[in-house]
Amino acid sequence: MLKCASRILVLAAIVATPAAAQDQARYTRALAAGYKAAFLCSDIFNAGQTEAVIAADDLKRIYPELEPIIPTLETRIDRAAKTVSVTFDPALPPRIAAWRPNLGCAQLPIGATAEAAVRLPRLADDPPVARADAKAWPDGDRNAAARPKGDTAALTRAVTAAFDRGSYGQGSETTAILIVQDGKIVAERYRDDFDMHMPQRTWSVAKSIAGSVIGAAVQQGLFDVNAPAPIPEWQAPGDPRAAITTDSLLRMASGLHSDAAGNRTDAVYFGGSTVTEDVTAWPMEAAANTRFRYANNDILLAVRGLRAKLGNGDRALAFPFQNLFWKIGMTRTIPETDWQGNFILSSQVWTTARDLARLGLLYQNDGLWNGERILPTGWADYVSRHGPAQPASGYGYGASWWTFPKDLGIPADAYIAQGNRGQYLAVIPSRKIVIVRRGYDGPGTAFDQSAFIVDILAALK
Repeated sequence: MLKCASRILVLAAIVATPAAAQDQARYTRALAAGYKAAFLCSDIFNAGQTEAVIAADDLKRIYPELEPIIPTLETRIDRAAKTVSVTFDPALPPRIAAWRPNLGCAQLPIGATAEAAVRLPRLADDPPVARADAKAWPDGDRNAAARPKGDTAALTRAVTAAFDRGSYGQGSETTAILIVQDGKIVAERYRDDFDMHMPQRTWSVAKSIAGSVIGAAVQQGLFDVNAPAPIPEWQAPGDPRAAITTDSLLRMASGLHSDAAGNRTDAVYFGGSTVTEDVTAWPMEAAANTRFRYANNDILLAVRGLRAKLGNGDRALAFPFQNLFWKIGMTRTIPETDWQGNFILSSQVWTTARDLARLGLLYQNDGLWNGERILPTGWADYVSRHGPAQPASGYGYGASWWTFPKDLGIPADAYIAQGNRGQYLAVIPSRKIVIVRRGYDGPGTAFDQSAFIVDILAALK
């Protein structure tokens, strides 16, 4: 026993050496460089934003260990090649993010050079953006607005207050508000440097989008959420993870271990690692469906299983566009991938307020769009129905969508997609209302979306 204890002390001493600290600092710089490269690339080439706006919004009020490093890192933006390179270590190549049509930006792994960008997965099809814009709402943008039914003055006051950085959360930063009533937009406002066609990162609202993509596959008979998740990396004989179902993954109830914070996947998000090499490697630490733990990995694994079912080529890359986004007019929605072509549908989706409203309308209509069934009958009930393991926050969790606490005065059938920095898509079927809010809230600030929703519902009949 003494020998074992002394060995632990020796290992702890090794971990705590100056060399180990230097290695950690070097890796943190690599993550900071990856963060800067990723957001500059996506904001510039997905959204057309200026470097000044990006620096103020997406590179401020972020992870505290990365934020002070980011301004010190030298950056090169190649607008012809559509790449961003960020230097972080004199002994290694810069961190590089490269843009592709439809698929947005992918980070190259740490140590890769720019030549590797030519091998990134690409999708040939191009969405008919111009044609879609000319169509009538919600397929396009024509004739989208209508007069609200209710107290127009109260509605205007609530929407205006959402932008004042105080009424619904001190220091909150709203970029877009969009309200749909009876299928028409009755309120829509953007921060001065945003408009209806400028996409923004969804953060974890992407998880609800992932559940929708899987729903489209279920509707086509290509996927079964109640079957064991078809993760190729789990199929070795004796691997207990092979029994985990996609349903358990969508419900954040896999029982898998994950990064310490549960919802920080820095290696994939900013480190240039991939879903297949990092996310599939975590072991079990609890029986499935016995514990709720909010984790990016569970959604990444659910989508990994779908890719395995569809194959690793163009069919899997094209599936979200051809079977969901483009069918319902979401032509400015950009799901990004890692450098091996795995969608990062836990967070890295860029979309507009109008595209999110279109997704909300699809759910309000129980998966029907222009008479075509995009999602299975009852899919809206499925994604909002609580599983056996639930969070302790008072909010409930279904299969990729949240539900509200009962004491807020919000209708019981309402459900919501929520993301970091204040991204919200709320669907209230009984009132035929969809509410979208986008923002750049930082640590210590939050937009009170429940209070805002209550005020909107009070203003509308």
